[in-house]
Amino acid sequence: MEAFEATAIRLAGFAGAALGWTPDAFWRATPAELTAVVAALRGADDAIAPPDAATFQKLQEAFPDG
Repeated sequence: MEAFEATAIRLAGFAGAALGWTPDAFWRATPAELTAVVAALRGADDAIAPPDAATFQKLQEAFPDG
């Protein structure tokens, strides 16, 4: 657990300093979201591509907001 705490604190600091995220925004983000943002900032080729329109449509059908 100690390793998680140290990593979380370091990542929270990075998210606040480099991304301007509030603590709430950091804790609401998924690991995949944080990974994607860091990869994009690094200019990495392995950054996650955004979903296309068909994927958004499927997500809206599966998880309606109403």
